[in-house]
Amino acid sequence: MNGNSNGFGSAAATEFIRRHHRHETGENQCSSALVKHIKAPIPLVWSLVRRFDQPQKYKPFVSRCVAQGNLEIGSLREVDVKSGLPATTSTERLELLDDDEHILSIRIIGGDHRLKNYSSIISLHPEIIDGRPGTLVIESFVVDVPEGNTKDETCYFVEAFIKCNLKSLAEVSEGLAVQDRTEPIDL
Repeated sequence: MNGNSNGFGSAAATEFIRRHHRHETGENQCSSALVKHIKAPIPLVWSLVRRFDQPQKYKPFVSRCVAQGNLEIGSLREVDVKSGLPATTSTERLELLDDDEHILSIRIIGGDHRLKNYSSIISLHPEIIDGRPGTLVIESFVVDVPEGNTKDETCYFVEAFIKCNLKSLAEVSEGLAVQDRTEPIDL
């Protein structure tokens, strides 16, 4: 698993990955985990992440999403991807939605892209950042390595995609947190 420059390596993150981010990785698959620290409280960040039916709230590459079902395990969503990427649609299934532990897992089951047998887990954990409530976000994945690509190339591509999503999640969450924050009054 690889955290790159996202703060991976803390004892807490390592323990959360061990506990919540187990992927069975086959011979022709790659897997990784990325970590992002967000300066917003966990309920705010979770309110965005848990919306399986509205990933476009923070995922910049999603132009449209149509969900089927009642946001329960097994629910499906059809995601339209913005132009410029090597895909236009993705069909995804909700595998886990745990509001108590703040864990969401999805599996891609179809679409016109090269992410075969893709599965991801995203978990949120409370932390204190600069003396305020913050959120440690961990996203991990496993995916088949497409023919003609190496494991390193595949992991690099998926990690870049996830980093963009996590960066956007941080920007949206922190923007909402600032709107809710009041400054102390000096008397």
